[in-house]
Amino acid sequence: MDYNFEEIEKRWQQYWIDHQTYKVTEDPTKPKYYVLDMFPYPSGAGLHVGHPLGYIASDIVARYKRLQGFNVLHPMGFDAFGLPAEQYAIQTGQHPAITTYKNIARYREQLDKIGFSYDWSREVITCDPKYYKWTQWAFIKMFHHYYDTELQRAEPIGKLIKHFEERGTEDIHAEGTKELHFTAEEWKAKSEKEQQEILMNYRIAYLGDTMVNWCPQLGTVLANDEVSEGFSIRGGYPVEQKKMRQWCLRVSAYAQRLLDGLDKIDWTDSLKETQRNWIGRSEGAVVHFNTQNGVSFDVFTTRPDTIFGVTFMVLAPESELVEQLVTDEYREAVDAYLEKTKKRTERERIADKTVSGVFSGSYAIHPFTKELLPIWISDYVLAGYGTGAIMAVPAHDNRDYAFAKQFNLPIIPLVEGCDVSEESFDAKEGIMINSDFLNGLTVNEAISAAIEEIERRGIGYRKVNYRLRDAIFSRQRYWGEPFPVYYKDGMPYTLDESKLPLELPEIDKFLPTETGEPPLARAKNWKTEEGYPLEVSTMPGFAGSSAYYLRYMDPHNDEALVSKEAVEYWRNVDLYIGGTEHATGHLIYSRFWNKFLFDLGVSCVEEPFQKLINQGMIQGRSNFVYRIKNTNTFVSFNLKDQYDTMPIHVDISIVHNDVLDIEAFRNWSPEYKDAEFILEDGKYICGWVVEKMSKS
Repeated sequence: MDYNFEEIEKRWQQYWIDHQTYKVTEDPTKPKYYVLDMFPYPSGAGLHVGHPLGYIASDIVARYKRLQGFNVLHPMGFDAFGLPAEQYAIQTGQHPAITTYKNIARYREQLDKIGFSYDWSREVITCDPKYYKWTQWAFIKMFHHYYDTELQRAEPIGKLIKHFEERGTEDIHAEGTKELHFTAEEWKAKSEKEQQEILMNYRIAYLGDTMVNWCPQLGTVLANDEVSEGFSIRGGYPVEQKKMRQWCLRVSAYAQRLLDGLDKIDWTDSLKETQRNWIGRSEGAVVHFNTQNGVSFDVFTTRPDTIFGVTFMVLAPESELVEQLVTDEYREAVDAYLEKTKKRTERERIADKTVSGVFSGSYAIHPFTKELLPIWISDYVLAGYGTGAIMAVPAHDNRDYAFAKQFNLPIIPLVEGCDVSEESFDAKEGIMINSDFLNGLTVNEAISAAIEEIERRGIGYRKVNYRLRDAIFSRQRYWGEPFPVYYKDGMPYTLDESKLPLELPEIDKFLPTETGEPPLARAKNWKTEEGYPLEVSTMPGFAGSSAYYLRYMDPHNDEALVSKEAVEYWRNVDLYIGGTEHATGHLIYSRFWNKFLFDLGVSCVEEPFQKLINQGMIQGRSNFVYRIKNTNTFVSFNLKDQYDTMPIHVDISIVHNDVLDIEAFRNWSPEYKDAEFILEDGKYICGWVVEKMSKS
């Protein structure tokens, strides 16, 4: 007898719907089990093969746990804000909500046909105002809290204000962007705007000046993984490094707790190690350096024992010190170098081992020997780590060594018997030489002695540093959560929670304005009832995915993100399944978000995902076309080396034996309808690579 799968599966799937077979409610008489997939972005292509790879595994576990007597929460939803839908809206004029919900319907149809045992009554869609009301609510809470470094938790900003009123910054325990000093009397004498500017230095959600990947043609900030070789992955447009005032989340305040929490969860060792490296805890010292022209700056070093091997200083190109220290004689060369480095992301700079730099014309004064140290500018130094300035010790650091060799700078060995004639020496052990009062000590002894002497002389202090950066939390786009923020006298204030959700307004087109403002600036009457202008940036893609696991517990609650009863029953995710590519994005942000909500008493478990399994990666053959930069002309594979090109993924359904269907490509996206081609033998040959199938 043949298995009539269409008739049988359709009948049983309808039975599950009619009888709500997989609908679940809290049941104190049963042990709970919460199994969760990373919810998908509903792209126009529908499910890719990697989706069911993980979803089938989680569904097997969900069914198994039900048979064991567990009350199983196994929900599904859609991470629905995103750049592709907005780009399609820009090109066609169709509202991104129309595209998104059409794609969701297709995903839902495909998921239903596979027969997963999801409780669809708990579905969440991040672009639904009923959902993003709670994303906005969480932002408001972050705005009105600061991080207490003594209690190691978020505290209401009102507590900090009270401290300022009584004692100023004396004995303050608050994580801030900058170190500030003022008395209670000085605080009271400040205007409301001045006080708000000070509080912005401490808020967990704050406005700050930060270096971003800015794409003028797309009109928005891009993440590092959205940029390659100075061009946007989507569209191939030029991208530059630019300092912009952006909303940020003070994720760095939670760095130690994020590290400590890794010891309490059941994740793979490799994934934990990836997060540990990303957080990047290091112990060392901050050292003060003065310069000949009166400018002073601090340098963080994990190896203060190498202070006598410093022969030059290096600034990050983005450092504010560059403008203060460049001399007229070297300004033209410095400006040219800065323009060149604007086109590279930090990730590309870290990966690139070539040496480049330019002399500023200024000199720092060695804090011990008083010798003059030339100050250089180079893109191997990053503005976001430490202070954006380093003391270069070429004998014992490979990047410094390469730089010193390139520009003929002195190299002073500091460890007995080391040979630095061909390469730097990794000085983790040995006896110190050429180091004044440190001579004869072991490396470990010298580290402690150097810090003690630095503090005794008042030229620095001991410090723990983290590589983890605060998260940039605003995008100059339309299709994202609106910020519940208005401006008064140029300072941001949050809407009252009763006004939530603040919904996306209708606009005439989805491009930035003619004056370069984000698309929301096109909205009519985008202001409060009192007439104050509303924020025109929107939240980034990770905003909606940072607490969705909590909303699944109580998705129809209009009064709270999640009720106390629901969260105390479901607690956290017992099994989370998703890809390793989220290790330093979603899995950092969601852990931070949950720890903040834990501080507020909303979440009852500090870690959101108790066990995490990566489903692996299905690889396949992807194809590329090669766009000549700054044009809409594409050159065939074997001719591409004659031009300055950028590779762009192309849908494999319009490629046959590596030959592109040109007309299908022109119809693939409105962006390419007028594309021109440089062919070989009358054909366009595509490049290819084996990689993750979702990119194909």
